[in-house]
Amino acid sequence: MTKVVLPDLGEGIEKATLSYWYFKVGEKVNEKDDLVELATDKATFNLPSPATGTVTEIFFQEGDTVKPGDTLAAIE
Repeated sequence: MTKVVLPDLGEGIEKATLSYWYFKVGEKVNEKDDLVELATDKATFNLPSPATGTVTEIFFQEGDTVKPGDTLAAIE
């Protein structure tokens, strides 16, 4: 299992809002596919999938606030 972890956002940014999931639980994803869109006070960005596999769990929903180090999803 691979954990999808929100990396350090830099520049003193301590949180992001999860805007949109591109994949749902049970769907296959390829490494480097855009997995989730996040927004901070300064920018909106996509977090790519760290691995190829199937999304098995999503721990945060659209609209939730997340912090660096949070596990957003799991890929099997």
